[in-house]
Amino acid sequence: MTPSPDILTRLAAESAIHRLHATYIHRLDSGDFTGVAEVLQHAVIHVLGNEASSVEGLLGFFEAGLQTHADGTPRTWHSITNVLIDVAPSGDNARSESYYTVHQQLDGFPLQPICAGKYLDQFELQDGEWRFTRREVTLRFAGDLSHHVKGAQSDAVAQIA
Repeated sequence: MTPSPDILTRLAAESAIHRLHATYIHRLDSGDFTGVAEVLQHAVIHVLGNEASSVEGLLGFFEAGLQTHADGTPRTWHSITNVLIDVAPSGDNARSESYYTVHQQLDGFPLQPICAGKYLDQFELQDGEWRFTRREVTLRFAGDLSHHVKGAQSDAVAQIA
């Protein structure tokens, strides 16, 4: 049997990873794409066949793929649930799987779920801080995404839906 990290190490890792998830979502829903890119700066993000990395690459990815509206936000509300985090026995890397649901509302577009899927994430502990190293966004259910995605992301969704 492979030894697991002690309970305090594991709980500290899980807490830090939950905070990374929440920080990503809060910044995304507020339209702070620079902040999202900073959270993911050490990661490769993979969304429906498209990949991006580095702060500049990630910022360009989000700005080119997501619509913002009059208030400067995507007018979305992401929820993350059923988060499973596995911390490696070494205590210096981890993986997580979680479900996401995105709701959106605009004038003339009533509040509704527009998509749901899974985040498949990898993390590493570097200099005492946990950080993303990979985020894969899978799409399980797609509703009306016409007010949310654009460009290559819109094309990718059209091929799946």
